[in-house]
Amino acid sequence: MDILKRISAYKAESEKLAWTGTFKEYIELLKRDPAPAMTAHARVYEMIESYGVVEDDGRKKYKFFEQEIFGLDRSVEQLVEEYFHSAARRLDVRKRILLLMGPVSGGKSTIVTMLKKGLEQFSRTDRGAVYAIKGCPMHEDPLHLIPHELRADAERELGVRIEGNLCPSCQMRLRTDFEGDIENVLVERVLISEDNRVGIGTFSPSDPKSQDIADLTGSIDFSTITEYGSESDPRAYRFDGELNKANRGIMEFQEMLKCDEKFLWNLLSLTQEGNFKAGRFALISADELIIAHTNETEYRSFISNKKNEALQSRMIVMPVPYNLRVSEEEKIYSKLIGQSDMKHIHIAPHSLRAAAIFSILTRLKETKKQGMDLVKKMRMYDGEEVEGYKEADLKEMQSEYMEEGMTGIDPRYVINRISSALIKQDLACINALDVLRALKDGLDHHPSITREERERFLNFISIARKEYDMLAKKEIQKAFVYSYEESAHTLFENYLDNIESYCNWTKIKDPLTGEEMDPDERLMRSIEEQIGVSENAKKAFREEILIRISSYSRKGKKFEYNSHDRLREAIEKKLFTDLKDVVKITTSTKTPDERQLKRINEVTTRLIDEHGYCPVCANELLRYVGSLLNR
Repeated sequence: MDILKRISAYKAESEKLAWTGTFKEYIELLKRDPAPAMTAHARVYEMIESYGVVEDDGRKKYKFFEQEIFGLDRSVEQLVEEYFHSAARRLDVRKRILLLMGPVSGGKSTIVTMLKKGLEQFSRTDRGAVYAIKGCPMHEDPLHLIPHELRADAERELGVRIEGNLCPSCQMRLRTDFEGDIENVLVERVLISEDNRVGIGTFSPSDPKSQDIADLTGSIDFSTITEYGSESDPRAYRFDGELNKANRGIMEFQEMLKCDEKFLWNLLSLTQEGNFKAGRFALISADELIIAHTNETEYRSFISNKKNEALQSRMIVMPVPYNLRVSEEEKIYSKLIGQSDMKHIHIAPHSLRAAAIFSILTRLKETKKQGMDLVKKMRMYDGEEVEGYKEADLKEMQSEYMEEGMTGIDPRYVINRISSALIKQDLACINALDVLRALKDGLDHHPSITREERERFLNFISIARKEYDMLAKKEIQKAFVYSYEESAHTLFENYLDNIESYCNWTKIKDPLTGEEMDPDERLMRSIEEQIGVSENAKKAFREEILIRISSYSRKGKKFEYNSHDRLREAIEKKLFTDLKDVVKITTSTKTPDERQLKRINEVTTRLIDEHGYCPVCANELLRYVGSLLNR
């Protein structure tokens, strides 16, 4: 019954939003709040802003996109600031078609769908309210009723801008139904709705031989032509084309550059002058944001044709590349799997990460920066610290290739292969090895990769496997140490106390006896050797740690064991080394004794309760790490 109550409440809310009044009453409404008179571009921008904006490392992140779009913060910021914000301020970019260009499955369609759905919801708010001449097939702006000679005065009085002319239908109704009395023309509040064809139009190319221009601009109503006697009579015309219905909102062109030329020429006047030609009428005004999307191949073909120069000059092209961050790629897969009916199958931790590592590696380009390989680059892109490289190096790499992210393995391929692994019969859980195996098997049947690409991709799968092996060992390590964080923190604090004493030429106090002692060189070296710090380099490494601590302190931040990438790795490896023999014997023995069995059960329970494993993948992880340690 709860869902029925919600449906009833939703219906009641929609009815509450309904408003009908005269043009005179609408003018009074605008005097109180001119927001309803904003343009379609401004309404879309206001909608995006209404969800909130946060500053992150000098960049703007728009909350509107964060639930569906992952890893494209730079592209989204460029899209909102350079197009939507500028267009909302009536700059000339609003007279351009917004063309999202990028690889397949990169998020172009998702962005458009989000904008359309967001605009629908925004039109139900006070700020996003849309009012139209009642009965107008194009849901026209009521301010078009004001004669051109009086508009300057009206704009000053209301604090708005008035652009456009009455559509042919409203011109006739004003004469015949209202005898020119503008004050009494009825105005109503309309809700943007793609389903009801209010404020959102969608055009998809089909067979050029059968598709009619009427799909865009409307058509003659032959059933009434005999009654009204003329094709130029608005009553004998259906204003039901996508450009008509998209007025006041968004017009989406799917795979725009695949459209026949005759459909694209209609956009020349619409983008620049805000009107289009339909039937035997004068130019019809339309206020709509035209957004299209296409892939790079289609776009290159389009711009190579000199005949398209006029239309090309009326476009703002926004690249939408693939995501290049592993952690964000995981979110894409989680979202897509969450939308399926396979949620009952458990996916072991790090399985999606292994797939994401493979995907990102296929999209990255080799950098010219010395000592930087793809794995290090991948880690830096994902926000990790890499020894010897700074923020400036990251920004330099991000600007090194403008086309980075426009090629590589797409999320659809990966999710198809994960689906293949999920759908196997009698499978309660899949792990990273299942996912990587499915990705590898799929390369044999991938229709568009060359032999050279296949070999390169197989190498990336091997790298993803090695990365997973390290994650698996760390997972077991954490599970074997009863309180991993506490043990790591204790070892970390001991190390810091010793290097501080070493660098400052002071003694260190024994915490139990209070006795002053020399720094524990054996402890420090046992940690530093885990990451290959040589005897000659130990002093520089220790001093670097102290400098980092000082830097954190100045910024009011606490320096933890995982604040320094290499030190974190050293601490983890030291803990694991101390436990290695215990882990090796416990995980690989075929007939564990009572003590070992108890330890295995404790570790399994910890993996399940604290690390997100199920009984199946927890036992598989134990066996797998045991085999790794025995190699």
